[in-house]
Amino acid sequence: MKLKISLALCICIVILILGIGIGSVNIPPLNIFRIILHQIFGFTLPRDITPATVAIVWNLRLPRTILAFFVGAALSVSGAVMQSVLRNPLASSFTLGVASGASLGASLVIFLGVSLPLIPMMTLPVLGFSFGLGTIFIVIAIATRMDKGMGNHTIILLGMIFSLFVNALTTLMFALFREGTQRMINWQMGSFVPRTGWNTWDILGVLVPIVIIGVFLIYRKSLEMDILTFGEEQAQTIGVNTKRAKRVLLIYGAALTGGSLAFTGIIGFVDLVAPHIVRRIYGSNHKIVVIMSAVFGGGFMVLADLIARTIIAPVELPVGVITALVGAPFFGYIYFIKRKD
Repeated sequence: MKLKISLALCICIVILILGIGIGSVNIPPLNIFRIILHQIFGFTLPRDITPATVAIVWNLRLPRTILAFFVGAALSVSGAVMQSVLRNPLASSFTLGVASGASLGASLVIFLGVSLPLIPMMTLPVLGFSFGLGTIFIVIAIATRMDKGMGNHTIILLGMIFSLFVNALTTLMFALFREGTQRMINWQMGSFVPRTGWNTWDILGVLVPIVIIGVFLIYRKSLEMDILTFGEEQAQTIGVNTKRAKRVLLIYGAALTGGSLAFTGIIGFVDLVAPHIVRRIYGSNHKIVVIMSAVFGGGFMVLADLIARTIIAPVELPVGVITALVGAPFFGYIYFIKRKD
C-alpha cells in the first residue's frame, strides 16, 4: 500500500512539473525550481533565465497549474463522498444539481448584469457558489419532507428533477437575452483562465482554503462513510445518525464542487473517474480514498489542462471537453471491468 501511495505521489509531482514546464516556451524542471526559490526566498537566478521566463512561470503557469490541481482535488473528493453516501457509482454533485444551480447563478450575472454592491468583482463566484450550494439545501429539504429516512433513491431522483428544472430556467435566459450568450457558453465549457477580473493568485487565495478545509472536514467523517457503505440499517445499529451524517456529507461535497465551479465554470467527469480508480487500486477505506482521490483528481485535472492548451496551440480548448473525451472511455473501461471482476 505504501509503495502504491508513494508511486502515485511521484507521478503527480511529475505531472505538476510538466504542467508548469510545457507550453509555447518549454522550461526545464531545474529552472522552474530556481524561479520558485527566487520568488519566495530571493535566491539569485542564473543569467540564462530571463525576466520573461520568470513571468511565464510565476504569473501564468504556476498559479494556473495549482488552480487546476485544487479544482480537480475538490471535484474528486466531492465525487467520492456522493458515491459513498448515496451508494451509487454514478452519483455526483452534478447529479444532484450543483452544476445546474451554479449555471443559473452565473446566468443572472452574465445576462441580467446582477452585481453585488460592495464587492462587484466577486459577484460571479459568489452567486455561482451560493446557487450551487443552495440546490443541495433545497433537495435535502424536499427529500426530508417526502421521505423521513432520506432514502438514497429519493435524494437522487429529486436532485435530477431539480437539476432539469434549473437547467430549463438557464435555457430560458439564453432564449430571452441574446447578449452575453457567448460569454455564458464559454463559462459553461470550463476554463482556468480568470474571468472575474482577478488574477489567478487572488483566486487561489480564496479557493485553496475552501478546498483544504472541505477535504479536512470530509476526512474526519471517513469512519462514518465506511459504515454507511454497509447500508443504513447496519449503520443505525452501530449508532450512526444516518440522516444527519448524510446531510452533513452532502453539504460538504456540494460546497467543494460549488466553490470550484464558481471560479472555473462547468468541468465534469473528474468526480466520477478519479474515485473509481482510487477504489480499484487502494480499496474502500475512506481515509485513503479521500486523500488519494484528491491526488488523482488533481493530477488528472492538471494533465487535462495541459492537453487543452497545447494539443492545437495556440488555440486553447475548453478543459471540460478534454476531461469528458479522456474520462468517458476510461470510466467505461474501469466500471465494466470492475463489474466483470
